[in-house]
Amino acid sequence: MKKITVEDLVQKFSLKVLAGEGQLQKPITQPRVHRPGLEFVGHFDFFPTEQVQILGKKEITYLHKLTKEERKIRIGNIVHYHPPCFIVTAGQEGLTYLIHHCTEQGIPLLVTNKPETTSEFIPKLDAFLVKGLAPEMAVHGVCMNVSGIGILIRGGSGVGKSETAHTLIRRGHRLVADDIVVLKKLSTQTILGTHNEKNKEFLALRSIGLLNVVRLYGRKAFQDETRIALDIHLTKWEKDALYNDLEQEIHDTDYMGVKIPSIEIQLQPGRDVAGLIEAAANNFYLKQQGYSAAEEFMSRIEADMAKSGME
Repeated sequence: MKKITVEDLVQKFSLKVLAGEGQLQKPITQPRVHRPGLEFVGHFDFFPTEQVQILGKKEITYLHKLTKEERKIRIGNIVHYHPPCFIVTAGQEGLTYLIHHCTEQGIPLLVTNKPETTSEFIPKLDAFLVKGLAPEMAVHGVCMNVSGIGILIRGGSGVGKSETAHTLIRRGHRLVADDIVVLKKLSTQTILGTHNEKNKEFLALRSIGLLNVVRLYGRKAFQDETRIALDIHLTKWEKDALYNDLEQEIHDTDYMGVKIPSIEIQLQPGRDVAGLIEAAANNFYLKQQGYSAAEEFMSRIEADMAKSGME
């Protein structure tokens, strides 16, 4: 199982450690965070003990209003479950009692340094945890963002994936990863494509070698990650295998249980493959907006036939 440590949070968000310095290697295995509320009044039936616990202005104000004995009971009931850590946000002060309980139980107590509200901090932390703990797999291919559409380009070795990506980059689109694409499952409907850090910004071209696209074409040539919306498989040309259908049937490719629309593009000398991928991306976007060129074409034919019949 993938994990993130408390120390990862400290470094990522520049958190200050008030207690539990020796427990920063504690693993965090659950995405999303939790703000204890009902737990402070004794309801623990659904307490997510493995999640990071966030204490904002609302929670700290409540604790401040309690008597010393009440506070000892309320906090003691929660720390008894040993969550990975507590993070106090929104510049709260007067945390001596929290420091005492967390030190006693060996639970890291962290505070944010930036002057941001709890509602601003939680989405950032949630996003970091979801991505960091997401199931992932690596596939051979190229990942691009074409006109805002995340595309995974696959095909056999030497078929021309990287060369096609280079053409797309020169046309203003963005590289995400070449050769090894890391796919992360963020939800039952979302696959994120990214690099494996080692191949970040690099594109390998046969006969040319390794290129750093950011050094060659600027920051606009690279994007760190993209949501995969379309899977394109480049294949060698097969005579009589292509048909001039008004609308190609879209199949799905399954990645970790998430189905991604997939199309095949056959290669032949002279075919503008990069242009076809651009067309596929733009056409996919129009379909998502509810438009179909084939349906409009057929409606024109039907309207013309109806007009002819009336005459």
